[in-house]
Amino acid sequence: MLKNYFLFALRRLQRNVRYASINTFSLAIGICSCILIGLYIQYETGYDRFHTDSDRIARITMEYAIGGVTNEVALSATKAGPQFSRTFPGVTDYVRTWKGTEVVKHGSDTREEDNVLYADSSLFTVFTFPLIKGNPETALNSTDKVVLTESAARRYFGNEDPVDKVLQIGSTAKSYRVSGVAEDPPPNSQIRFDFVLPFHARYGGEEWFPANYITYLRLHDGRQMGEVSQKIDTYMREVSANELEITGGDYLTYQLEPLEEVHLHSSLDGFEPNGSISSVYILGSIALLIMLIACINYTNLATAQATRRTGEIGIRKALGARKGQLFGQMLGESAFLTFTAMLLATGSAYLLLPLLNSLTGAQIAFASLWQPIPLAALLLLFVVVSLCSGAYPAFILSNFKLVDILKSKVRLTASGGFGRQSLIVFQFAISIFLIIATIIISQQLSFIQSKDLGYDKEHVLVLPVDRTMRPQYDALKDAMALNPGVTGVSGAYETPTYIQWGDAISVEQQGGNKELSVNAIPVDMDFLHTMDIAIVAGSDFTEADYQRPDSAMNVFMLNEAAVAALGWTPQEAVGEIIDKNGRGEIKAVVRDFHFSSLHQSIGPLMIFPDKGLVNEMLVKLSGDDLPATLDRLENTWNQRVTHRPFEYHFLDEEYDDMYRAEQRMGQVVGAFSAIAVLLACLGLFALSAFTTVQRTKEIGIRKVLGASVASITALLSTEFVRLVLVAMVIAMPLAWYGLREWLTDFAYRIDLPVWAFGVAGVLAVILAIIAVSFQTVRAAMSDPVKALKSE
Repeated sequence: MLKNYFLFALRRLQRNVRYASINTFSLAIGICSCILIGLYIQYETGYDRFHTDSDRIARITMEYAIGGVTNEVALSATKAGPQFSRTFPGVTDYVRTWKGTEVVKHGSDTREEDNVLYADSSLFTVFTFPLIKGNPETALNSTDKVVLTESAARRYFGNEDPVDKVLQIGSTAKSYRVSGVAEDPPPNSQIRFDFVLPFHARYGGEEWFPANYITYLRLHDGRQMGEVSQKIDTYMREVSANELEITGGDYLTYQLEPLEEVHLHSSLDGFEPNGSISSVYILGSIALLIMLIACINYTNLATAQATRRTGEIGIRKALGARKGQLFGQMLGESAFLTFTAMLLATGSAYLLLPLLNSLTGAQIAFASLWQPIPLAALLLLFVVVSLCSGAYPAFILSNFKLVDILKSKVRLTASGGFGRQSLIVFQFAISIFLIIATIIISQQLSFIQSKDLGYDKEHVLVLPVDRTMRPQYDALKDAMALNPGVTGVSGAYETPTYIQWGDAISVEQQGGNKELSVNAIPVDMDFLHTMDIAIVAGSDFTEADYQRPDSAMNVFMLNEAAVAALGWTPQEAVGEIIDKNGRGEIKAVVRDFHFSSLHQSIGPLMIFPDKGLVNEMLVKLSGDDLPATLDRLENTWNQRVTHRPFEYHFLDEEYDDMYRAEQRMGQVVGAFSAIAVLLACLGLFALSAFTTVQRTKEIGIRKVLGASVASITALLSTEFVRLVLVAMVIAMPLAWYGLREWLTDFAYRIDLPVWAFGVAGVLAVILAIIAVSFQTVRAAMSDPVKALKSE
């Protein structure tokens, strides 16, 4: 029987090629979208879960209050890990880490590596980074050892065994012996590296300040993480009051974040920008909506085709077929179409996965689809889609009564019926919502790119400055400035794109000292000029400010936000005395500029002169003939900096990286929104085709009675356009609410543009008209004689 059902279904689909093709194509697109989005969600939710003890590992985050302002960072001091391990029995081990850029030499091969990790020797026992060569217990137990990944080992040693070979690393070219080779970390790992050096090779001692490192704890039982975190908080408040002598409402404490939750649930970035659980929910919802649209297409077309199958159903019922048999046959046809679509979808997903990786920045392997959980999800998807798309049409067809069929009382129109109209409305409501979302997300991203940041990020070259270069820094700076095409050269501890240095200042005011938590940045001469940062009051640093003896009073600049928080106007602030590791004078107030993400408001900032802390050289270019200017700068660099290659990046690239997640999300939402709209239009096209066939004789009569092509086309199109208008009424309030909530995540954002809603509505109507006009115009222009000759 099953074989007969299969053969009959195949022959029937062959006789209805258009119907079968549209349904198969729609389902294939929907399933392909679900596969791709499912792989991405699996990748994101699987972050750091490959570690054997991932449920027992926590990241330490620091919380501190200064002057009533609370700050949270993902950094910690060198003392936090070892002290907590000694103090709390629930903590079994710790790993302190720091990642940066180092020069690596092997013979004549010199490279700048930006994936160098400094870590405690427990790295390879706490985390699951398997060593191909070497002993995880001893790989980092000496300050002259280094562990390479497979790819780094091949880069420097080819097919040779790298163990016990020597590399010179760092600006001082210190020799390190290769003690192990690790597998390349998975791409969905927060901790990724090419080289691992011992933490004590660079950082010795234990201190509560400064806090510049990321520390992880391994607990005896992951279920006690909340309890251990509470104990740490209580302990640190005692340390704040007694050991650190922090008074008033100020304090220093630490919290624990479960490793498995950091990537998607934490607001504090670590080695890389975190993902977002909301993005996972959004993409999962889009996948569900696309699949619903594909199922709706099948349901609409299958029920619209019902009148063509009344003869078949009548004969089967007359021959004794039971309702259950008919239901099973119709459901089997749906399963056959779904299976065919699933094969096409899987092949398409394989071909499109590189494009998804490019859009999202992920590194998803197609082989991950064949793991048990994804395979089970794929099987479940097959069952659910077969049932969702086939159950309703099967119920309709199997419930036709034989007497109604024989009396020709069965009447179904493709466009009529509240159920099918509701499904069309639902399809286009989804499509309109996604069109609006795409427009507003792109507008916000455009706003981010074009917003006045308070400094000029264009054509600013960023070059590293290390301890070897600092004695010759001034000479290098002067030589760089002499090159044609260079309009300014300066330096700073870090770039103004994202200033992370946290500090505090205090001011004597009536009623006592007022403390203020600030971000701070040490800078070189000409920093304001090079970055085009405006001075509101006061004057710029001079060379004399950099030559002051230690006993002299310091000088500082504050931004507008800082002086406003202290209760001054910019003019009043100039000349005032503040305390920051010694007394100092406010020499100038600079205009507020964005030194962190636009997700955050501009906070208080302090700028102070210190060439000895410069880590980044900032070279402002005119933008004329960039290749020639870069060649000249490289020549100057190579003449004066012989220990490291000319490796640079532009400041605007660094700025763009901060919003890479939003940009990628916008691209992904836009791509899948286009798919949803395409499917909705495809369903409308097929349904309108069936409608015109059902109304062929009506069209012929109208033409004989003098109706024009335009009036007939308008008649056939109006009922579909009316449904799209209803969809607009439903979708627009939902889009307004949802996108307003999304925008609240940005401290600086656009107002919801009314025109975006109008554009989405007009676009939906135009697409609907185009989708149905192919059939309606053709039907309106057909020869009425052919339509009426059988009457």
